[in-house]
Amino acid sequence: MGDFHTPVLLNESIDYLITNKSGIYFDGTLGFGGHSSKILETINDDGLLVSTDVDLDAFNYSKSKFGNIKNMKLYNFNFSKIKIISKLESIKAFNGIFADLGISSHQIDDPASGFTFRKEAELDLRMDKTIRLTAAELINTFTEDEISNIFYKYGEEKNSRKIAKRICEKRKIKPITTTTILAGIISEIVPERFLTKTLSRVFQSLRIYINKELDVLKTFLDDSIDLLSEGGRIVILTYHSLEDRIVKEKFKYEQLKCVCPKEYPVCSCNKTQKLKIITKKPVYPTANELSINRRARSAKLRAAVRI
Repeated sequence: MGDFHTPVLLNESIDYLITNKSGIYFDGTLGFGGHSSKILETINDDGLLVSTDVDLDAFNYSKSKFGNIKNMKLYNFNFSKIKIISKLESIKAFNGIFADLGISSHQIDDPASGFTFRKEAELDLRMDKTIRLTAAELINTFTEDEISNIFYKYGEEKNSRKIAKRICEKRKIKPITTTTILAGIISEIVPERFLTKTLSRVFQSLRIYINKELDVLKTFLDDSIDLLSEGGRIVILTYHSLEDRIVKEKFKYEQLKCVCPKEYPVCSCNKTQKLKIITKKPVYPTANELSINRRARSAKLRAAVRI
């Protein structure tokens, strides 16, 4: 399965992340081990890598791949649990923290994962199968307004109301239980030339909502910055505007020394600067990388250092 996924911005991620080859590093999105493998190649034997992934297929694959490596610890946790993981490992601070927020090619291509709209699968979209709410339950029980708002807020889909209305009409006739049924309903009202992008936005919005991805990201960023050692770096790869905006604004806020209104003669906010941004503009994949891995086209890398 690992052969199905090509790590994005691999060399750039490692170059920004690792400043101390004997340091302690955290990979919050282990997946099939692409970035973790490169981190292990780069750090010394006395360095430590702690990697985690909530997806059980990815975790089990990587456990078989890395299970015997002495300077690596593996967890089947969501990356928002970084504070808990650090306590379990008695780690006070990390020299570098990394997260690749994209879903893996395996998840996209494997129908059993339930993330693709190109092949028939159960309408699931849960990264963590212990989460109660599935995409099928959402589509079949939420109100038209609730569904529309999810499509618009998390997928930025301009036809959200039209699509939600048709879904609610169709589910009265027959429950919408598979990815292809949902895709077929959307294809009835969206012109073919716009269909793939619309389906991508709709499925993205459902996935983000069900997995609470934006809330999880905010928690992860808050705790990660507090767990960075002085001079330690945080490197994040994003793939759509919603998550990139969260990372960008968080980095900008933590770089500020003061948030008082400009008219205040003296600072009274007691804010301290925690970060210095080291990527003034996001880093994008090169043309050569895009020619090899088209799925990297929307990736952006942002990095900051703890001060």
